[in-house]
Amino acid sequence: MNALNPVMWSVHVGFAVLWTGGVLFVALAVLPPALRGEIDGGALGSIVGRLRWITRIAALAFIATGGHMAGTLYTFESLTGSARGHLVLTMIALWFLITGLVEVGSGKLTDGLDAGKLREPARDAKPFFYGAAGLSVALIVAAGLLASPTLL
Repeated sequence: MNALNPVMWSVHVGFAVLWTGGVLFVALAVLPPALRGEIDGGALGSIVGRLRWITRIAALAFIATGGHMAGTLYTFESLTGSARGHLVLTMIALWFLITGLVEVGSGKLTDGLDAGKLREPARDAKPFFYGAAGLSVALIVAAGLLASPTLL
């Protein structure tokens, strides 16, 4: 076993927890008060800006750590021809989708906040953040299945 693998797994999982937790936090705890006009626009902009940066930094971490793990644990055939490989490919697709949804939702929100609005941009960003939250749950389920020692 490669001595670097535990470090890569730890960094990968750490960023995954931070990122998916941030997406769920914004969608479930921050966006609802914004829709009701109960949160300060500056605070909302700061929170969403941080999620955007976490998303971008996590992307770099996922490329480095996930690339290492895929390169040491899988072949093309095992990625495309096994249940574990299919889960890895599913997780990659989910990652791209969630990243895109967070970027679009964040952009809609910050553009509206820059224009001095709160409820309208929150409403415009809502489907993107809710979609990202739902896909984040699917990503967590896929990760749990991949971590299962009894998977096919």
